[in-house]
Amino acid sequence: MKLNDAVWGVLLLALAGVLLWHVQGFPAIPGQRVGPDALPGALAVGLGVCGALLLVRGLRERAATHGRWAEWPAWIASRPQVRALAVLVAVNLLYVLAADRLGFILTGVVYLAALMIALRVRPRRALGIAVAMTLIIHYGFYKLLKVPLPWGVLQPVAW
Repeated sequence: MKLNDAVWGVLLLALAGVLLWHVQGFPAIPGQRVGPDALPGALAVGLGVCGALLLVRGLRERAATHGRWAEWPAWIASRPQVRALAVLVAVNLLYVLAADRLGFILTGVVYLAALMIALRVRPRRALGIAVAMTLIIHYGFYKLLKVPLPWGVLQPVAW
């Protein structure tokens, strides 16, 4: 569903307001002019400016075209694209629910292969790319960045 920019603008303005309100409670650091609220406060101001710009743009666009606040995109009538969206949601749920038990490598291979097959990559090629990319990603995060990825059922062969 595509939402009018004005809707997103209002949501961003609300987020900016909540963030600004929240950072007011951050404690000051004695002897410092800049405290822990500086960066989140600046981000909130940036979000507020972007939200205001989106709100103005959305209202102008809606007035010029007599458009709706929300509408379904054209691709919603395409079965392959809806199927790909369903696979995307399913593999994300699979990762959240099964990564600890199966491990990052097995879950990653299934995740990437399923997405590529849903996007019409040949299964054999999708599996090869999924295995290679999962191993590269695992090496980068586990060995180089020292992120403790789960091994799951591959724990006995952990390297």
